Amino acid sequence: MSAYGTITVTGRPTNLLPPTTWELPEPVPGKPAAPFRRLVLHHLRLDNARALPGLLEYTHQVFAAEIEAGRTYPQEGEAALAPSRDSDSDADAGDGDGDGDGDGDDVTTTILTSDAEPRRYYTRAAFEAYFWTADVVVAIGTSADADEDPDRPLAVGDVQAARAGRSWEDVLVGFYYVKPNYPGRSSHICNAGFLIPPPHRQFGYGKTLGKSYLHYGPSLGYKASVFNLVYTNNTGSMRIWDSLGFIRAGLIPRAGRLRRADGSGEEWVDSVIYYRSFVDEEEWARPIE
Repeated sequence: MSAYGTITVTGRPTNLLPPTTWELPEPVPGKPAAPFRRLVLHHLRLDNARALPGLLEYTHQVFAAEIEAGRTYPQEGEAALAPSRDSDSDADAGDGDGDGDGDGDDVTTTILTSDAEPRRYYTRAAFEAYFWTADVVVAIGTSADADEDPDRPLAVGDVQAARAGRSWEDVLVGFYYVKPNYPGRSSHICNAGFLIPPPHRQFGYGKTLGKSYLHYGPSLGYKASVFNLVYTNNTGSMRIWDSLGFIRAGLIPRAGRLRRADGSGEEWVDSVIYYRSFVDEEEWARPIE
């Protein structure tokens, strides 16, 4: 829930947007070459994701691990309230398919560390309420050498065809949500949160997903975007938004109490507020209907 309470999503398209295909650029010198040649992006909502076995479990696992790392998102795991169903293993956090029940339970999972001390964990229910509350775009990696026909027309919601029998761990190279940043009279401004699973980082997928956001944001009915908390330790993200024409609208000193990269404790980190309009000045000057 935001500072404004629950924000109702209005004015978005009733149907899912068509999938889009994005060619990947040549690798930057010094960076590894991506295993895929293009990304196929699919627009989903929570009910669609529930029909795709393992997707919610895997995306929750990846996001919960990012929250636990404590360096990019402001959330923290909830206090340990109940034991896990398999408390002597890290199955819920590490096997890629989760517990497989698909019910979005609302208890906090207690994961036992090597010294049997419980640690906080970001729950499936909290993840779905935050990440899947509106619209989500998932990026599936494809290769012209491996795929049957990369230029064939794509059907709306045809995620399983793009997946082609491969595991989510192998093909889901990134995903992001799009939702209103403010309610009511400011709901034309959206926010987005991006995540690249660790095995797929350093291949330049983040920049391609950023470019795709400039397509999906306005296609979902928004006129502009605000990123509230881009921590200054996240230099890769800042380079992407700077390069895509976002302006630095503000700086919040000591906005995050984040974990240090070397694991030696926590530190205060500033945050940049980024803004970009999706429409030109002529559009803004037109009478509001």
